[in-house]
Amino acid sequence: MTDTKSILLVGVGGQGTILAGNILSTALLEAGYDVKVSEIHGMSQRGGSVSTQIRYGKKVHSPVIGRGQADILIAFEAMEALRYLEFLKPEGKVVVNDYKIPSAPILMGKADYPENVIEILKEKASTSVIDAAKIAQELGNMKVMNVVLLGALAKAMDLTDIDWEGVIRNTVKKEFIDINIEAFKRGRDKLALAEA
Repeated sequence: MTDTKSILLVGVGGQGTILAGNILSTALLEAGYDVKVSEIHGMSQRGGSVSTQIRYGKKVHSPVIGRGQADILIAFEAMEALRYLEFLKPEGKVVVNDYKIPSAPILMGKADYPENVIEILKEKASTSVIDAAKIAQELGNMKVMNVVLLGALAKAMDLTDIDWEGVIRNTVKKEFIDINIEAFKRGRDKLALAEA
């Protein structure tokens, strides 16, 4: 039995998956875990698929998460959750942002955005839905959706032994510290309510 946990963050370029991965990996390192990270940027500059694989534990030998190995899948965009679902363990959890970003083929009319994405996810895996866009909008900055989802991840993985506020303070630009700390708290609290 391994003590290593595997987290897969997925989204679309420009959604802040890389920043969320940086905050998370820094937080885990500071908490004393061995951490390995692998990022796939794809066509991130053009709204393409982006994923960050983070594995942590006492001793981690590889950053790569294979199919059926992720303990949790955090999807910043709904269709990306479906795209990466095969990487989730049978008993794994999905936390999905109820948010759609049509890909280039969809925008060009060459493909359709799948219907009932959230329902499909709920049929296939233990799924919690977060409206991170609504929370970010309430806070006045859509760019903090990623940190809302990070707060939900911290709750879902029971990562309570971490100084999240301190890590956020040391990772984001000074003028965005307070809003990111609030975004983190709202995401954590929202997931707690969803699971209650």
